[in-house]
Amino acid sequence: MSPVTDRYAVIGNPVAHSRSPAIHARFARQTAQDIAYDRLPAPLDGFVATVEAFRAAGGKGLNVTVPFKVEAFDYCTHRSARAAAAGAVNTLAFRDDGVHGDNTDGVGLVRDIGQRLGFRFEGARVLMLGAGGAARGVLLPLLDAGVARLTIANRTASRAHELAALAGDARAAGCGFDALGSAASGEGFDLVVNATSAGLDDAAPAVDEAVYDGVRLAYDMVYGARPTAFMRQAGARGCPAVSDGLGMLVEQAAESFFIWRGVRPLTAPVYRDLRAELAARS
Repeated sequence: MSPVTDRYAVIGNPVAHSRSPAIHARFARQTAQDIAYDRLPAPLDGFVATVEAFRAAGGKGLNVTVPFKVEAFDYCTHRSARAAAAGAVNTLAFRDDGVHGDNTDGVGLVRDIGQRLGFRFEGARVLMLGAGGAARGVLLPLLDAGVARLTIANRTASRAHELAALAGDARAAGCGFDALGSAASGEGFDLVVNATSAGLDDAAPAVDEAVYDGVRLAYDMVYGARPTAFMRQAGARGCPAVSDGLGMLVEQAAESFFIWRGVRPLTAPVYRDLRAELAARS
Protein backbone atom coordinates (compact mmCIF):
# COMPACT_ATOMS: atom_id res chain seq x y z
CA MET A 1 0.00 0.00 0.00
CA SER A 2 1.11 3.54 -0.71
CA PRO A 3 1.16 6.19 2.05
CA VAL A 4 -2.17 7.55 0.72
CA THR A 5 -4.02 4.25 0.44
CA ASP A 6 -7.52 4.62 1.88
CA ARG A 7 -8.73 1.78 4.08
CA TYR A 8 -12.18 0.18 3.99
CA ALA A 9 -13.56 -3.09 5.34
CA VAL A 10 -16.63 -5.21 5.91
CA ILE A 11 -17.58 -5.65 9.56
CA GLY A 12 -19.70 -8.52 10.82
CA ASN A 13 -19.88 -11.69 12.90
CA PRO A 14 -19.11 -14.01 11.21
CA VAL A 15 -17.34 -12.28 8.35
CA ALA A 16 -14.69 -14.74 7.12
CA HIS A 17 -16.98 -15.92 4.31
CA SER A 18 -17.61 -12.43 2.89
CA ARG A 19 -16.88 -11.90 -0.81
CA SER A 20 -16.80 -8.12 -0.36
CA PRO A 21 -12.96 -7.87 -0.36
CA ALA A 22 -12.79 -9.66 -3.72
CA ILE A 23 -15.55 -7.48 -5.16
CA HIS A 24 -14.03 -4.18 -4.04
CA ALA A 25 -10.55 -5.22 -5.14
CA ARG A 26 -11.95 -5.68 -8.64
CA PHE A 27 -13.76 -2.35 -8.48
CA ALA A 28 -10.55 -0.61 -7.36
CA ARG A 29 -8.47 -2.09 -10.21
CA GLN A 30 -11.15 -1.24 -12.73
CA THR A 31 -11.43 2.41 -11.62
CA ALA A 32 -7.75 2.98 -10.61
CA GLN A 33 -8.67 3.77 -7.01
CA ASP A 34 -5.94 3.40 -4.37
CA ILE A 35 -7.77 1.55 -1.62
CA ALA A 36 -7.31 -1.44 0.66
CA TYR A 37 -10.38 -3.45 1.67
CA ASP A 38 -10.34 -6.08 4.42
CA ARG A 39 -12.59 -8.19 6.62
CA LEU A 40 -13.15 -6.79 10.11
CA PRO A 41 -14.56 -9.31 12.60
CA ALA A 42 -16.22 -7.83 15.67
CA PRO A 43 -17.41 -9.44 18.90
CA LEU A 44 -21.18 -9.52 19.23
CA ASP A 45 -20.93 -6.98 22.06
CA GLY A 46 -18.10 -5.00 20.49
CA PHE A 47 -19.40 -3.33 17.35
CA VAL A 48 -18.89 0.29 18.42
CA ALA A 49 -15.45 -0.35 19.94
CA THR A 50 -14.30 -2.13 16.78
CA VAL A 51 -15.59 0.67 14.54
CA GLU A 52 -13.98 3.35 16.70
CA ALA A 53 -10.61 1.57 16.56
CA PHE A 54 -10.87 1.29 12.77
CA ARG A 55 -11.70 5.01 12.47
CA ALA A 56 -8.86 5.98 14.82
CA ALA A 57 -6.46 4.04 12.60
CA GLY A 58 -7.52 6.11 9.59
CA GLY A 59 -10.32 3.98 8.15
CA LYS A 60 -12.54 5.76 5.65
CA GLY A 61 -15.61 3.57 5.54
CA LEU A 62 -17.22 0.24 6.32
CA ASN A 63 -19.72 -2.16 4.89
CA VAL A 64 -21.87 -3.66 7.63
CA THR A 65 -23.29 -7.15 7.57
CA VAL A 66 -25.19 -9.30 10.06
CA PRO A 67 -25.81 -8.86 12.90
CA PHE A 68 -24.79 -5.22 13.12
CA LYS A 69 -26.97 -3.31 10.63
CA VAL A 70 -29.31 -1.92 13.28
CA GLU A 71 -26.41 -0.99 15.57
CA ALA A 72 -24.81 0.77 12.63
CA PHE A 73 -28.03 2.73 12.12
CA ASP A 74 -27.94 3.89 15.75
CA TYR A 75 -24.23 4.73 15.51
CA CYS A 76 -24.60 7.17 12.60
CA THR A 77 -24.82 10.92 12.98
CA HIS A 78 -26.30 11.30 9.46
CA ARG A 79 -28.61 8.85 7.70
CA SER A 80 -29.83 8.74 4.12
CA ALA A 81 -33.54 8.57 3.35
CA ARG A 82 -33.24 4.95 2.25
CA ALA A 83 -31.39 4.04 5.46
CA ALA A 84 -34.13 5.72 7.49
CA ALA A 85 -36.78 3.79 5.58
CA ALA A 86 -34.96 0.50 6.12
CA GLY A 87 -34.17 1.17 9.77
CA ALA A 88 -30.77 -0.35 9.10
CA VAL A 89 -27.40 0.67 7.66
CA ASN A 90 -25.03 -1.41 5.56
CA THR A 91 -22.64 1.37 4.49
CA LEU A 92 -20.75 3.76 6.76
CA ALA A 93 -18.73 6.69 5.45
CA PHE A 94 -16.48 8.58 7.89
CA ARG A 95 -16.40 12.27 6.97
CA ASP A 96 -15.35 15.51 8.59
CA ASP A 97 -18.90 16.32 9.68
CA GLY A 98 -19.60 12.90 11.20
CA VAL A 99 -20.59 9.35 10.32
CA HIS A 100 -22.84 9.00 7.30
CA GLY A 101 -24.99 5.88 7.04
CA ASP A 102 -26.73 4.46 3.99
CA ASN A 103 -28.49 1.28 2.94
CA THR A 104 -27.67 0.04 -0.55
CA ASP A 105 -29.51 -3.31 -0.42
CA GLY A 106 -32.68 -2.09 -2.09
CA VAL A 107 -30.99 -0.26 -4.93
CA GLY A 108 -28.80 -3.33 -5.44
CA LEU A 109 -31.86 -5.54 -5.80
CA VAL A 110 -33.67 -3.18 -8.16
CA ARG A 111 -30.64 -2.65 -10.39
CA ASP A 112 -29.87 -6.34 -10.67
CA ILE A 113 -33.45 -7.27 -11.52
CA GLY A 114 -34.05 -4.27 -13.78
CA GLN A 115 -30.72 -4.04 -15.59
CA ARG A 116 -29.05 -7.46 -15.64
CA LEU A 117 -32.28 -9.45 -15.85
CA GLY A 118 -34.22 -6.90 -17.89
CA PHE A 119 -37.37 -7.00 -15.78
CA ARG A 120 -39.75 -4.06 -16.19
CA PHE A 121 -41.00 -2.88 -12.79
CA GLU A 122 -43.47 -0.30 -14.05
CA GLY A 123 -46.95 -1.67 -13.46
CA ALA A 124 -45.72 -5.03 -12.17
CA ARG A 125 -47.48 -7.09 -9.49
CA VAL A 126 -44.84 -8.14 -6.97
CA LEU A 127 -44.94 -10.69 -4.17
CA MET A 128 -42.27 -10.47 -1.49
CA LEU A 129 -41.92 -13.48 0.77
CA GLY A 130 -40.70 -12.57 4.25
CA ALA A 131 -41.07 -9.51 6.47
CA GLY A 132 -37.72 -9.37 8.26
CA GLY A 133 -34.74 -7.08 7.87
CA ALA A 134 -33.98 -8.18 4.31
CA ALA A 135 -37.51 -7.36 3.22
CA ARG A 136 -37.57 -4.02 5.01
CA GLY A 137 -34.35 -2.98 3.26
CA VAL A 138 -35.84 -3.38 -0.22
CA LEU A 139 -39.46 -2.35 0.43
CA LEU A 140 -39.33 1.32 -0.60
CA PRO A 141 -36.92 0.85 -3.53
CA LEU A 142 -39.38 -1.65 -5.03
CA LEU A 143 -42.24 0.82 -4.62
CA ASP A 144 -40.09 3.64 -6.01
CA ALA A 145 -39.39 1.50 -9.08
CA GLY A 146 -43.04 1.89 -10.05
CA VAL A 147 -44.67 -1.43 -9.20
CA ALA A 148 -48.46 -1.49 -9.35
CA ARG A 149 -48.89 -3.73 -6.32
CA LEU A 150 -46.58 -5.10 -3.64
CA THR A 151 -47.87 -7.98 -1.55
CA ILE A 152 -45.79 -8.85 1.50
CA ALA A 153 -46.39 -12.37 2.79
CA ASN A 154 -44.94 -13.82 5.96
CA ARG A 155 -45.44 -16.94 8.05
CA THR A 156 -46.64 -14.61 10.84
CA ALA A 157 -49.20 -12.43 9.11
CA SER A 158 -49.02 -9.61 11.68
CA ARG A 159 -45.41 -8.88 10.75
CA ALA A 160 -46.36 -8.61 7.08
CA HIS A 161 -49.17 -6.20 7.95
CA GLU A 162 -46.80 -4.10 10.07
CA LEU A 163 -44.24 -3.86 7.26
CA ALA A 164 -46.90 -2.93 4.71
CA ALA A 165 -48.17 -0.20 7.03
CA LEU A 166 -44.63 1.08 7.46
CA ALA A 167 -44.43 1.70 3.71
CA GLY A 168 -47.25 4.23 3.97
CA ASP A 169 -48.30 3.38 0.42
CA ALA A 170 -51.68 2.05 -0.71
CA ARG A 171 -49.94 -0.28 -3.17
CA ALA A 172 -48.41 -2.30 -0.30
CA ALA A 173 -50.44 -4.93 1.52
CA GLY A 174 -49.57 -7.75 3.92
CA CYS A 175 -50.86 -11.27 4.44
CA GLY A 176 -49.88 -14.64 5.85
CA PHE A 177 -48.45 -17.48 3.79
CA ASP A 178 -51.74 -19.31 4.24
CA ALA A 179 -53.60 -16.57 2.34
CA LEU A 180 -51.48 -16.80 -0.78
CA GLY A 181 -53.42 -19.59 -2.44
CA SER A 182 -56.44 -17.37 -2.90
CA ALA A 183 -54.22 -14.39 -3.78
CA ALA A 184 -52.48 -16.38 -6.50
CA SER A 185 -55.73 -17.70 -7.95
CA GLY A 186 -56.97 -14.13 -8.21
CA GLU A 187 -54.83 -11.46 -9.85
CA GLY A 188 -51.53 -13.33 -9.65
CA PHE A 189 -47.98 -11.94 -9.67
CA ASP A 190 -45.34 -10.97 -12.21
CA LEU A 191 -42.36 -11.13 -9.84
CA VAL A 192 -41.77 -13.12 -6.67
CA VAL A 193 -38.87 -12.10 -4.42
CA ASN A 194 -37.77 -14.47 -1.67
CA ALA A 195 -36.55 -12.38 1.28
CA THR A 196 -36.82 -15.22 3.80
CA SER A 197 -33.82 -17.03 5.26
CA ALA A 198 -35.14 -20.45 4.19
CA GLY A 199 -32.56 -20.69 1.42
CA LEU A 200 -29.73 -20.73 3.95
CA ASP A 201 -30.97 -24.20 4.92
CA ASP A 202 -31.67 -25.17 1.29
CA ALA A 203 -35.39 -25.02 1.97
CA ALA A 204 -38.14 -23.29 0.01
CA PRO A 205 -40.66 -20.96 1.69
CA ALA A 206 -43.74 -22.86 2.87
CA VAL A 207 -46.18 -21.34 0.39
CA ASP A 208 -48.77 -22.75 -2.00
CA GLU A 209 -46.91 -23.42 -5.25
CA ALA A 210 -49.79 -21.82 -7.14
CA VAL A 211 -48.16 -18.46 -6.34
CA TYR A 212 -45.69 -19.17 -9.16
CA ASP A 213 -48.38 -19.61 -11.83
CA GLY A 214 -47.96 -16.86 -14.42
CA VAL A 215 -44.90 -15.39 -12.69
CA ARG A 216 -42.30 -14.00 -15.10
CA LEU A 217 -39.36 -13.98 -12.66
CA ALA A 218 -38.64 -15.66 -9.32
CA TYR A 219 -35.75 -14.02 -7.50
CA ASP A 220 -34.00 -15.33 -4.38
CA MET A 221 -31.95 -12.88 -2.31
CA VAL A 222 -29.77 -15.81 -1.19
CA TYR A 223 -27.07 -16.99 -3.61
CA GLY A 224 -24.90 -20.05 -4.06
CA ALA A 225 -23.14 -22.34 -6.49
CA ARG A 226 -26.37 -24.19 -7.30
CA PRO A 227 -29.98 -23.07 -7.76
CA THR A 228 -31.69 -22.56 -4.40
CA ALA A 229 -34.68 -24.61 -3.28
CA PHE A 230 -36.90 -21.58 -3.99
CA MET A 231 -35.54 -21.34 -7.55
CA ARG A 232 -36.04 -25.06 -8.11
CA GLN A 233 -39.59 -24.90 -6.79
CA ALA A 234 -40.51 -21.94 -9.02
CA GLY A 235 -38.87 -23.51 -12.06
CA ALA A 236 -40.66 -26.81 -11.54
CA ARG A 237 -43.96 -24.92 -11.47
CA GLY A 238 -43.17 -23.41 -14.88
CA CYS A 239 -41.65 -20.03 -14.02
CA PRO A 240 -39.63 -19.09 -17.14
CA ALA A 241 -36.86 -17.14 -15.35
CA VAL A 242 -35.26 -17.69 -11.95
CA SER A 243 -32.26 -16.03 -10.34
CA ASP A 244 -30.34 -15.98 -7.09
CA GLY A 245 -29.05 -12.84 -5.36
CA LEU A 246 -25.41 -12.82 -6.46
CA GLY A 247 -26.08 -9.86 -8.75
CA MET A 248 -27.73 -7.98 -5.89
CA LEU A 249 -24.57 -8.51 -3.83
CA VAL A 250 -22.43 -6.99 -6.58
CA GLU A 251 -24.80 -4.09 -7.25
CA GLN A 252 -25.16 -3.07 -3.60
CA ALA A 253 -21.36 -3.17 -3.30
CA ALA A 254 -21.04 -0.93 -6.35
CA GLU A 255 -23.36 1.61 -4.75
CA SER A 256 -21.24 1.57 -1.58
CA PHE A 257 -18.12 2.08 -3.70
CA PHE A 258 -19.78 5.05 -5.39
CA ILE A 259 -20.71 6.57 -2.02
CA TRP A 260 -17.10 6.31 -0.85
CA ARG A 261 -15.17 7.11 -4.03
CA GLY A 262 -17.54 9.09 -6.26
CA VAL A 263 -17.02 6.76 -9.22
CA ARG A 264 -19.35 4.01 -10.39
CA PRO A 265 -17.67 0.74 -11.39
CA LEU A 266 -18.92 -1.63 -14.05
CA THR A 267 -20.68 -4.54 -12.39
CA ALA A 268 -21.18 -7.01 -15.25
CA PRO A 269 -17.56 -8.25 -15.41
CA VAL A 270 -17.39 -8.61 -11.62
CA TYR A 271 -20.62 -10.59 -11.62
CA ARG A 272 -19.26 -12.89 -14.34
CA ASP A 273 -16.04 -13.48 -12.37
CA LEU A 274 -17.90 -14.35 -9.17
CA ARG A 275 -20.34 -16.62 -10.98
CA ALA A 276 -17.43 -18.47 -12.59
CA GLU A 277 -15.72 -18.86 -9.22
CA LEU A 278 -18.88 -20.30 -7.68
CA ALA A 279 -19.31 -22.70 -10.58
CA ALA A 280 -15.72 -23.91 -10.26
CA ARG A 281 -16.34 -24.81 -6.60
CA SER A 282 -19.55 -26.73 -7.21
